[in-house]
Amino acid sequence: MELQQMRTWAEIDLGAVEHNYRAIRARLSVGAKFLGIVKADAYGHGAVQVSRALERAGCDYLGVACLSEAMQLREAGIELPILILGHTPREYTRLLLEHGITQTVCGLDAALAYSAAALGRRLRVHIKLDTGMGRLGEWQPAEPEKAMALPGLDIEGIFTHFAESESDDATFTRGQLASFLATVEALEKKTGRVFKIKHCANSGAVINYSDAYLDMIRPGIALYGCYPGHATGGVELRPAMSLRSRVMQVKRIRRGDTVSYGRRYAARDDSVIAVLPAGYADGLHRALSGKLEFLINGARAPQIGAICMDACMADVTGIPGVAEGSVATLLGADGGGRITAGELAELAGTVPNEILTSISARVPRIYL
Repeated sequence: MELQQMRTWAEIDLGAVEHNYRAIRARLSVGAKFLGIVKADAYGHGAVQVSRALERAGCDYLGVACLSEAMQLREAGIELPILILGHTPREYTRLLLEHGITQTVCGLDAALAYSAAALGRRLRVHIKLDTGMGRLGEWQPAEPEKAMALPGLDIEGIFTHFAESESDDATFTRGQLASFLATVEALEKKTGRVFKIKHCANSGAVINYSDAYLDMIRPGIALYGCYPGHATGGVELRPAMSLRSRVMQVKRIRRGDTVSYGRRYAARDDSVIAVLPAGYADGLHRALSGKLEFLINGARAPQIGAICMDACMADVTGIPGVAEGSVATLLGADGGGRITAGELAELAGTVPNEILTSISARVPRIYL
């Protein structure tokens, strides 16, 4: 048994990532670019490994949240253009320039700061507009065109972010897209300059709004095999992560015996339970306690009692062959069954993104 697979581990199928990339890319028109979102350690899949796979597959751009994530990729030898989607303080402009990293500009104050810090060089930037997300991208009237006239800035692109492109109700997203396109058209008309890259299509828009593809798309969760909403858009996505654990003890409990903290679970009958070395410190949300199931020997076993920091319990009564060392699948496929991040997200009242990014660093990643 490999040391990494003694306890709990995640299997990352880079072939699935490449499949998803190609399946999504096939929807683009000739010349449209593909920016793969690899922030948050590529949604827990490993930013360096995923970025290398995307680079080999022909991806055009990578998207990260912050400078440290961009530097991790550059230090690993990733040469693709990288867009930082968040803010970077002006004192780090030199690093942006030296490593050829593209910076998002969210307002005139930031544009002025980067312009001054460029010191005669030109920093490649993308302007971020807030069309309804309520996050980054505040510009007062006439400020974007002022930024476009500043020295030291190579304004390559402009973008916005959709708030609910995965929703069945298209009203708000349609409004955001119309607002973005109208603002961009007005800016290009006023300044006489054309943005090289206009982009706004996240995973939800990739599935639901082909007219929002523009010059570049920015899929995140879809790249890792999860649909952002109920629609599939005719795109076949393959989940790239599986989470597995090994049974560390099998024990019998009697009817009425309680299990785990708070004694919230009491056995209705004499039962056989398996203790797994996977808990909320590994990314198994405590809010899922008593709600989810695991796959053990091809059968579904309900998780029982409160999920602990380093362990959890499953009822394996009636499942033959479960013993110390048996593999339990917490996320992924086993036999004819599958547990998806979407299933866990629905049970936890969250999104697949949080399920995947919560798998902690102490869980080793094994690349298939």
